[in-house]
Amino acid sequence: MIARYSTLLCMLICANAVLGASSVASGQSLDTGGSGWVVPRTSDGHPDLQGNWTNVTLTPFEREEGRGPVFTLEEVRSIEQGTEECPPNPGTVDCGRASAADPSAAGTVSNEAILRGREYNEVYWDRGSQVAIVNGEPRSSLLTRPADGRRPPLTPEGQRRVQDHRALRDRFEQYDHPELRPLGERCIVSFGSSAGPPMIPNQAYNNNYTIVQNADHVMIQTEMVHDVRIIRLGEPEPLPAHVRPWFGDSWGRWEGNTLVAETTNFHPEQTFRGIPPSEHLKVIERFTRVDDATILYEFTIEDPTTYTEPWGGEIPFRRFDDLLYEYACHEGNYSLFGVLSGARYQERLEAEEQTEQR
Repeated sequence: MIARYSTLLCMLICANAVLGASSVASGQSLDTGGSGWVVPRTSDGHPDLQGNWTNVTLTPFEREEGRGPVFTLEEVRSIEQGTEECPPNPGTVDCGRASAADPSAAGTVSNEAILRGREYNEVYWDRGSQVAIVNGEPRSSLLTRPADGRRPPLTPEGQRRVQDHRALRDRFEQYDHPELRPLGERCIVSFGSSAGPPMIPNQAYNNNYTIVQNADHVMIQTEMVHDVRIIRLGEPEPLPAHVRPWFGDSWGRWEGNTLVAETTNFHPEQTFRGIPPSEHLKVIERFTRVDDATILYEFTIEDPTTYTEPWGGEIPFRRFDDLLYEYACHEGNYSLFGVLSGARYQERLEAEEQTEQR
């Protein structure tokens, strides 16, 4: 399996040079914005999505309750304001980020973990510098369906599955064994849902992607934990229901200038925002090149056994013109060994203390 995908990846990367050279010459499409720009196409006639892209943004995933779908210009200026020392949406308390120890901080930062101190220097963070602009609108959330910009409620079955998932984990302590540590920490998949599907900014750093395509496949490499998704094009040949790989089973098709990908068969441990997938989960993604520097990425999540209605959103992917370096995950270093060894040491101390008390 590994050898087969390595060969395919090599084929796609090699094809990139050919397709990239031919895309400009073969770009024959209607002007999409009245500016003379035309959709570039590959040698097989489909829109060219290739290159390096980023979906980093200051726009939160879900919308604050009671807020409208679009930021005002004053709100945009306030959100995007930074200083020479501190960027917008800072990572440390020193730069003004709310502290979890501060009772007044509750609810001030949407959909993000609030750091308790100085875990990182600001130089490590890249949460973006601008809000997401879609159709000329500064969006107040990436989630746009339902209309309130918030995830719909879970069904009774979805609630039960979440409770069962938590109950299973609650039988163990956080550091009992390596399988209880987060998948990103174990270098298995990206932090958050960078690789997806759906592909969501992790609101930390390295929200960068490389897309390579040919007539039969589209490859998306996610910088964070260097995950690779391969979307096969053509008549779907779905995997058996019991085969559930990381990132699921993706098949794509072209609808005009839009690449539509449907993914099923999600790995049971690949949760999305804390919710484990069911065998009925389907994610539909739409990739549309809207100008020379932007791909509009749309996603829809369908799972009638988990959510009370389908839901989704829109995220602009902007061209990333800088060099994209490998994200070297910490697999093989001493971190995981260290935290587990520390837990065993603490357990021995507690056992000795209990023995002495007897």
